[in-house]
Amino acid sequence: MDYILSAFYNIPGLKYFFSQEKRQQSMSSTEEGGKEYIAPLFQTVEEVLQPIPTRITGTVPEWIKGSLLRIGPGKFEFGNDKFNHWFDGMALMHKFTIENGTVMYMSRFLQSDAYRSNESHNRIVVSEFGTVALPDPCKSLFQRFVSTFELPKPTDNGNINFMKYEKDYYVSTETNLMCKVDPVMLETKEQVNWSDYIAVNAATAHPHYDPNGTAYNMGNSFGKQGTFYNIIKVPVQESEDEGTLHGAQVICSIPAKDKWNPSYYHSFGMTENFIVFMEQPIKLNVLKIITSKITGKPILDSFRWDPIFDTVFHVANKHTGEVYKLVPKSIPRRFVLPLDITSETPQGININPLTYTSATAVIRADGTVWCTHENLCDEESFEEIGCLDFPAINYSKYNTKKYRYFYGCGFQHLIGTCLVKVDVVTKGLKVWQEDGFYPSEPVFVPSPDSNEEDDGVILSAVVSPNQDKTTFLLFLDAKNFTELCRAEVPVLIPYGIHGIFLPQK
Repeated sequence: MDYILSAFYNIPGLKYFFSQEKRQQSMSSTEEGGKEYIAPLFQTVEEVLQPIPTRITGTVPEWIKGSLLRIGPGKFEFGNDKFNHWFDGMALMHKFTIENGTVMYMSRFLQSDAYRSNESHNRIVVSEFGTVALPDPCKSLFQRFVSTFELPKPTDNGNINFMKYEKDYYVSTETNLMCKVDPVMLETKEQVNWSDYIAVNAATAHPHYDPNGTAYNMGNSFGKQGTFYNIIKVPVQESEDEGTLHGAQVICSIPAKDKWNPSYYHSFGMTENFIVFMEQPIKLNVLKIITSKITGKPILDSFRWDPIFDTVFHVANKHTGEVYKLVPKSIPRRFVLPLDITSETPQGININPLTYTSATAVIRADGTVWCTHENLCDEESFEEIGCLDFPAINYSKYNTKKYRYFYGCGFQHLIGTCLVKVDVVTKGLKVWQEDGFYPSEPVFVPSPDSNEEDDGVILSAVVSPNQDKTTFLLFLDAKNFTELCRAEVPVLIPYGIHGIFLPQK
């Protein structure tokens, strides 16, 4: 039989990300229940348009040459208008340039249409995830009334992630609009609309890449037949003159189980031959999104958790577009998904032949495959670090392959409170944590000519809400998870979301 192995992680603090009231309570109260007051991490900061030096404590490995690019919300109000949700803040790009044992820092706001429109009007005129823009007071009463019946326009406030398609770099949120940027000086180049190339209404900010440079992504499409989850392939460009997304194609479309209430998803998994997509009980109400301007409700209000639905794994051949049978299960850790099932495959017994995992797969009488998970580490040990998010691996060498180690952020708060390394063979874990500091997504940088999977450095931008503590870029030895050095930044940096490392050639 042909099998694929995949690992997924719970999304921490989900009740806060999808609940304005609870988030506002968390962000506006003083220390409560042992949780530190973290509101300063979510306030507007100034750009740093020219690179400034950092103060190094320890030794930066001489072999690291390149730039860590990160992005996240950095401006939360225009005039008297304030955004209602952290995800709504205007995108601020950050760059840490590492060379010859030194680290320089700069930042720049993304000059998106949303940013420039809000800036020119000195108020919020573009709706975001948790904030609905009010009609223009300069319009007539009739014009304002008519505008409420227009379909909501997607934002291009790409504050989620940096992405690379071929030779070009983009920042994106979770709409169909991306912004092309210059990774050297963080200048905004142009807006790119996925809909100009393929029939999708949105795309994720987390594509995956084959070793040859082919990129894969996922995007929704809405129509008379309901909602579809589309697997997108962006091939390597044959000519320098071709646009970045030239030749992009939808290789398969998966119908949503509940066609007018599709599942929300932020990312997906990929192996050498397959795309693994998890349809979860986090539902989006399409009608509420379409009528949001009429009701005055933000997209945030269209989210709901519907526990009557199972979690469903969709497995698609990324070369042929063939979609395999659905496999339901709810609590994700690690699952083994059988692909080649015939009428001769026995029912009621575990058909997983892999000896190195305790995950099971059993065919039921109705033909569905029920999968039980294997914990990737000891649950009692994990209670001390909270939930896990921002998982990362040695991507350049082990993406689509079997790996032993993964890294992530532990969440004892609304944001990351520690960094974690997990050995999926021994189930052991290593933790880096420092009181009063909040690390960002770990980024693995492999050592040159390394032969071991965990031979490299973990980079993480670490922030603090305390004015007497300094933001810094953390360097950890990925093997033993001990601190090599930190590069302190003399300016306030808000808590960010995702980023990538660009090696210097």
